[in-house]
Amino acid sequence: MKIRSAAVLGAGVMGAQIAAHLANAGVPVLLLDVTRDAAADGLKRARTLKPDPFFTPDAATLIRTGSFDEDLAAIRDADWILEAVIERLDVKQALLARVDQHRGADAIVSSNTSGIPIASIAAGRSDAFRRHWLGTHFFNPPRYLRLLELIPTADTAPAVLETIARFADVRLGKGIVIAKDTPNFIGNRIGLFGVMQVFRALESGELTIEEIDAITGPAIGRPKSATFRTMDIAGVDVLAHVARNLAEQVDPAERAAFRLPAFVEQMVARGMTGAKAGRGFYKKEGDQILTLDPVTLEYRERRPAKFPSLDAARSIESTGERIAALVKGKDKVGAFLRETLVPTLEYAARIAPEIAYSTDDIDHAMRWGFGWELGPFETLRALGSETATVTVPPSETVAVTVPETATVTVLKGARVVKKNAGASLVDLGDGVLGVEFHSKMNAIGGDTIQMLLAGVKEASANFAALVVGNDATNFSVGANVMLLLLEAQEGNWDEVDLMVRAFQSATMALKYADVPVVVAPAGLTLGGGCEIALQGARVQAAAETYMGLVEVGVGLIPAGGGTKEMLARAVEHLPPGADLLPHVQRVFETIGFAKVSTSGPDALRIGYLRDGDQLTMNRDRLLADAKAHALGLSRGGYKPDQPRHAIRVGGEGVYAALKLGVHLASRAGRISDHDALIGRKLAWILSGGNIKAAGTLTEQQLLDLEREAFLSLCGERKTLERIAHTLKTGKPLRN
Repeated sequence: MKIRSAAVLGAGVMGAQIAAHLANAGVPVLLLDVTRDAAADGLKRARTLKPDPFFTPDAATLIRTGSFDEDLAAIRDADWILEAVIERLDVKQALLARVDQHRGADAIVSSNTSGIPIASIAAGRSDAFRRHWLGTHFFNPPRYLRLLELIPTADTAPAVLETIARFADVRLGKGIVIAKDTPNFIGNRIGLFGVMQVFRALESGELTIEEIDAITGPAIGRPKSATFRTMDIAGVDVLAHVARNLAEQVDPAERAAFRLPAFVEQMVARGMTGAKAGRGFYKKEGDQILTLDPVTLEYRERRPAKFPSLDAARSIESTGERIAALVKGKDKVGAFLRETLVPTLEYAARIAPEIAYSTDDIDHAMRWGFGWELGPFETLRALGSETATVTVPPSETVAVTVPETATVTVLKGARVVKKNAGASLVDLGDGVLGVEFHSKMNAIGGDTIQMLLAGVKEASANFAALVVGNDATNFSVGANVMLLLLEAQEGNWDEVDLMVRAFQSATMALKYADVPVVVAPAGLTLGGGCEIALQGARVQAAAETYMGLVEVGVGLIPAGGGTKEMLARAVEHLPPGADLLPHVQRVFETIGFAKVSTSGPDALRIGYLRDGDQLTMNRDRLLADAKAHALGLSRGGYKPDQPRHAIRVGGEGVYAALKLGVHLASRAGRISDHDALIGRKLAWILSGGNIKAAGTLTEQQLLDLEREAFLSLCGERKTLERIAHTLKTGKPLRN
């Protein structure tokens, strides 16, 4: 069974975003709602959402809209029909009765319900319908949250489950968890129980909203939005609806655990529903963020949360050890976690056999759907609890083994060939060597450069191909600018010059290696990380790759071959006599405005990726795909590129035009004087330096221009101020 086209029924917040992500995967989608206008409006709203549900604006062209009354017959051409209408059983059942009349015989039909029993929705449908029926519960926002809960019924055909699981894994990039058809499935059942524990603690008055968010964020391996900011983003009214729905469905003995506190009901009644209403547990008033007082439902100034135990715990790198230390604490933090976190973990263990087919699935659900670094059972093991050994009996009625949906990794257990503090050479098997970064945020320093050079040498001697990548969230945030700042402040210009030359040598070694080099970026791929990707023979990028040459943000220009490479790509296929300026202008703006791609496909649009580079939707499959890509190049008789000896440049004419643009922007107040200086340096390189008329330069000449501009900017006080500010705040300084 194959998924080549899809229909989404319901153009609300979830339906429209699910359609968007199917379009991201290249799947044509029919998006229907009660009226054609409602469907069109739903798609229009999706295109304005932040974060953007689309990889690129062009992806939306794969979606066509229509209405249930006028266009439902068109679902006959869809391989997957996904229902995402209002959470009412009668509405869903009535719509599916109509769907049954028009769907293709082999079409898979599913529901995105967050809690209505899947079997009950399909009650009364034909046997053939029910064999092709299951639950597919996406988490909001569908593009960014990896979890997809699949809920088969006793009637669901194994081939249907396998088809959706594999498609969602490989094409949609989802982490698949197969859940039992129980109230609110896995993620929302446990997540909501945990929220209720926090509400009870808040009602006690022992801790404020700010204090609870300080405890329940990164300190215990949770997202920065912690508890109350997350609820504001999701919608307090949505939370209340899910809680009421769950309370109605669970065993009567459990209902009290999901009863909403009075203050939450009052918030919903008053329209204090979170970010979409401009007020929830937090409220933005001008430049100030105010916090809700749950007793009076009035807003007050935020109060800093001060807990010595949290400050001390920051030095504990292991999330499990950090949680254990905090739980055992004798202060308010420890008491709070023992009253809220521990009961939630114990609840997960208690209901595991009821809701899931394995405890691993429960851990995956909370990690992929709620951003927990450790799932409930992983956390219980970290706490030394015997409850972590709960076993879940296998299903006798539902086939739950889906081939190839487990995490794919090629680094686990691989032989380390060579290692230093910044990176390792790893034998990935089948004749492929890997360079794995493992410095903090994978920042590039001397150790990393040393290992890149060693990797090229080792791969050329003993391997068929080389892959540069890692399993971290971010490929690389760029060069270690702290080292650069220290050397520049001391005036050690020879050291700075050697640092730049060494990095250029490493990137050029990657580019002209005897064996194919495939770079596998994911997440943040900035500055020097982007330059490494630019020099690979090919790139295998994760779909969620945020790539950019961002050096101007710290007062510099790309000097690891990035400026040279972007220029060479822009002009290499132009016909003789073509006007270079518009093409060079685009490169100038890309680097000068520090453009960062919003996705892998967007990186292709900007020019950081090119034809021949490939994308992987599921981050867990990235290195395996990169390895396969590298082997394909090798087995295809790979021939390395030769150094470019004639890169076209525009000379004084292009330089004057670019410099005029900088001048006008400066006069208009859009850029600072230091921005203008950086712009002129960049224009000098892209136009060919002191070359008078249009002509050509070698790669080495352009690399020399990069290095000279970089060194001169390192000598500028305002550049050093920018670097220091970014290191301190994580934000750019426009001085």
